[in-house]
Amino acid sequence: MALHNPYQAYQSNAVTTASPGELTLMLYNGCLRFIKAARMAMENKEIEKKNENLIKAQNIISELRVTLNMELEVSKNMMAMYDYILRRLIEANMKNDTAILDEAEELVTGFRDTWKQAIQLNRQKQFGSGDRA
Repeated sequence: MALHNPYQAYQSNAVTTASPGELTLMLYNGCLRFIKAARMAMENKEIEKKNENLIKAQNIISELRVTLNMELEVSKNMMAMYDYILRRLIEANMKNDTAILDEAEELVTGFRDTWKQAIQLNRQKQFGSGDRA
C-alpha cells in the first residue's frame, strides 16, 4: 500500500531506517509532544483530549521501561525514574495538575537531552577524525 501523504512517507521511512538509539530519541520526543498537547488540552478544559495525550505519553514511558537491560546498574536507576514519571503522569491526569506535568516534562527532557548527547558522542567516536593513538 502506497502512502499518499509525503509527510507520512517521510516519517515511516525515518522510523524504519533509524538505529535503536535514534528510535529511543524519537520516543522521548514523542512523549514530550504528548505531554505538551495534554497541557494545552488541560488549559482549554478538553478533558478527553488531555486524557488521550497523557495515555500516549504513559504508553511511551511503559515502552521505554520494557527496553531496559536490567542486568546493568544504570537500568535499575532508570527503571525507578520511569516508574516515577509514569506515576506522575497518571497523577497529573487525575488531578488536572499542570505543575505535575511540568515536573514530568522536565524529567523526560533530561533523559532526552542526555540520550541525544550520548548519540552524538557515539557518532563522533564512530566517525571521528581517525586520530587514534
